[in-house]
Amino acid sequence: MSFILTQRPGQPDSTRGRIGLTGSVMGPMEQLVEMGLSPEDLYRRHARALVGFAATIVGPSDAEDIVASVAARVLDSSALRGADNQRAYLYRSVLNASRSHLRSQGRRRRRERRLTQRNALPEVWDRQEPDLTFALDVLSPRQRAVVHLTYWEELTGHEVAVRLGISEGSVRKHLARAKGTLRELIQ
Repeated sequence: MSFILTQRPGQPDSTRGRIGLTGSVMGPMEQLVEMGLSPEDLYRRHARALVGFAATIVGPSDAEDIVASVAARVLDSSALRGADNQRAYLYRSVLNASRSHLRSQGRRRRRERRLTQRNALPEVWDRQEPDLTFALDVLSPRQRAVVHLTYWEELTGHEVAVRLGISEGSVRKHLARAKGTLRELIQ
């Protein structure tokens, strides 16, 4: 398997590299090293960061399970091997699995809430001050992902966009909405 990385005439410099392990744009040699890894080595290299990323979205108790399920599903897939940016593919897969997990949890909570409303339990949540965990739970999974990559991994807007496979404008939009939501909850 060989990879030829060239710049097309008129292609801007910023599109040549990919995001590297440190959050910086990878050069052509680093891209070849990244793409030549076995699935197991790719997983070992990114597992810790992926668990941290998932923990921001679904919480620490479910993060390892999410990453393990993604690893089992995609590491031997042809889609991962054919991806231009395997690291970004893994992050998007973890984000999608996290969103699916949250939807499932939401459905379960709604079912439980319907059952408990029949018993008229006292509402203790109205009397508690919002903390950071609660505030982050209010954000959408995409907003949590953008907040995590921006503030915990200290990536630039461009790097976050590449990692999540969205535009820089979407990153700015999600970050602004997340800040607005958090500002309202904390005040």
